[in-house]
Amino acid sequence: MANHSLRILDGEYTIHRFDSGSKIPTDILESEFYFIGKTDEELSIVCRADIGLKSSASDSDWSCLKVLGPLDLGLTGILADIAGVLAQGKISLFAVSTYDTDYILVKTESLASARELLSKASFTIIEAATSR
Repeated sequence: MANHSLRILDGEYTIHRFDSGSKIPTDILESEFYFIGKTDEELSIVCRADIGLKSSASDSDWSCLKVLGPLDLGLTGILADIAGVLAQGKISLFAVSTYDTDYILVKTESLASARELLSKASFTIIEAATSR
């Protein structure tokens, strides 16, 4: 397993579900951090918890760890390594990816355990207070 660095992002996040035909709420478009995923079955949005979206379902109290990149698209196993470490500790995750890197969300109540497990597995964890 390679030694990668992860930065804990400030704040808490919510994962929202909308019907597939829903329009993307404009409230998020000025936000510094959000993800949008759309299929024929649903529209999913991940954003800061302080953005009040009216979705059909949501799950809040998530913290986010960013794999510091950019990562080459040809690299393999980074997300699998992180997921494996967290699975061993019985910590569920929600992952999203961009062209440059991956973001792993864990429930805020599990963040301290996730940080400890990942550190023991040779990942470098950079705290939120130093992320700006």
